[in-house]
Amino acid sequence: MHSRRITKGWFYRIVVVLGMAFVTFSCDPKAINAVVDDILSETSSPSKTRIAQGLKEALTNGISRGTAVLSKVDGYYESPYKIFLPEEAQKVVDKLKLVPGFSNVEQEITKKINRAAEDAAKKAKPIFVDAIRSMTFEDVMGILKGNNTAATKYLERKTSGKLYSEFNPVIVTSLNKYNALDYWEDAVNTYNKIPLVEKMNPNLDDYITNRALDGLFKMIEKEETAIRTNVKSRTSELLREVFALQD
Repeated sequence: MHSRRITKGWFYRIVVVLGMAFVTFSCDPKAINAVVDDILSETSSPSKTRIAQGLKEALTNGISRGTAVLSKVDGYYESPYKIFLPEEAQKVVDKLKLVPGFSNVEQEITKKINRAAEDAAKKAKPIFVDAIRSMTFEDVMGILKGNNTAATKYLERKTSGKLYSEFNPVIVTSLNKYNALDYWEDAVNTYNKIPLVEKMNPNLDDYITNRALDGLFKMIEKEETAIRTNVKSRTSELLREVFALQD
């Protein structure tokens, strides 16, 4: 039995079509039932508004979970999104391990840069929410019918520039708070004094900002894939209704 409430407009439509069915099908009950089922099936399809609400709810939920995880202590540092020193910096830490005061340089600076990323992640949610609110219905349908990372790619296109602008100063502030920039600058300057080594640039904030954003989008991608592929991740009736369209 159909559980969706029938509006007055749909009731009149059923009456009209039933009248035509009585004439066309000579009161064949099976034919009349088929007509009613066709009409009711249309009313059971999600409206444009509900489709948009469903996708936006899903994205907002995923972003809320993702940013909450990454912005807590060890959200980056103890996760698959941990930020490591750039490859070219490895030769710095390898050389410095034998220098007094820098024997633990790699672990110390890695922890500090991940703390900075965790601080910056707190800035992400409102930027994502603004992008979600501005989605058109065409955006929504393109994402809904796209692949398992279509929403993440959309958000990446729409928010990367603004996220970088918001993340970078927070990264710099946090690096200073944890004394990371001074610590790394001292380390690199000490390294640069070693005879015959190729001199290194001690600037880290651009590298860390980009790695922090990479981790953020990978976390959002994980949340998106879960809700697309795992029915249990659809925690409301609206989500189940809308995402059934892509199944």
